[in-house]
Amino acid sequence: MAHDHSIHAHAGHSHGTDSKRRLGWALALTVGFMVAEVVGGILSGSLALLADAGHMLTDAAALALAWVAIRIAERPYDARRTYGYHRAQILAAFVNGVTLLVIVAWIAYEAVHRLLMPVAIEGGLMLSVAVIGLLVNCAAFLLLHGGDRENLNLRGAAVHVMGDLLGSLAAIIAAIVILATGWTPIDPMLSILVSLLVLRSAWFVIRRTTHILLEGAPDQIDTPRLKEMIATAIPEVRDIHHVHAWSLTPDRPLMTLHAVIDDGADDSQVLRRIKELLGSEFGVGHATIQIERRGCADECVDSALETGEPHPHYH
Repeated sequence: MAHDHSIHAHAGHSHGTDSKRRLGWALALTVGFMVAEVVGGILSGSLALLADAGHMLTDAAALALAWVAIRIAERPYDARRTYGYHRAQILAAFVNGVTLLVIVAWIAYEAVHRLLMPVAIEGGLMLSVAVIGLLVNCAAFLLLHGGDRENLNLRGAAVHVMGDLLGSLAAIIAAIVILATGWTPIDPMLSILVSLLVLRSAWFVIRRTTHILLEGAPDQIDTPRLKEMIATAIPEVRDIHHVHAWSLTPDRPLMTLHAVIDDGADDSQVLRRIKELLGSEFGVGHATIQIERRGCADECVDSALETGEPHPHYH
């Protein structure tokens, strides 16, 4: 059996440092403007501004959570966390996605209430605050969007900020319409539209993080194709079975498999060639491979467990 320890290397430290820096600046921008937007929304009576401020409030928590998750993920592995703490970022992304669903539901509820019971809106103040908010959100979004594209934690935070960006844009459009026509229903209607756009992105983050947390196979790994490629490239391999693939994070795929090889084959050479193929064709840098020659050892164990008889190797 071979075990690749590269998963414990300090690879990705530069990505983590860059992500922390980007999250820190985005958090500062978000918190700095959130107070002004809350005040502007209350004074103007705009639901679009208050909805955007609500986004920014949760964004501040989401960005802080994402930042803390990166710090936790940098901790080295130990006896109880043998793969380290990389999954902390996936958990943070999942929490952020679920939080967005709650926000979308709240905005939809408030929008329907405003449509049924319209309120007066100060279009001028609403427009001024929304324009500043758009600039702040654009800056925060560009910071996060320019980071590691495969980092779901960073992507989840970016979705939060994108929701605010769209909210500010909707508030600007609503303010212009209100100033030009006095038609206030445009405010809650655009809020619903923004919520639907945010909902789509939030669902993507939740779906991806749930797949990883449930140990789903990485997208690039097709088990039948993998078996066929190994058999073609390495004639000494007679069979590949018990293939299991999952991910710590989207850029850290893991795999275990059993390989039945010819009696005269060199174990070390076969292991090296299988690992090279897994790395070059499927991006798997960490694989645990069990070499077998006459049947699968797990089948003997399974048979003993089913019959209740002790396996001879246990004595």
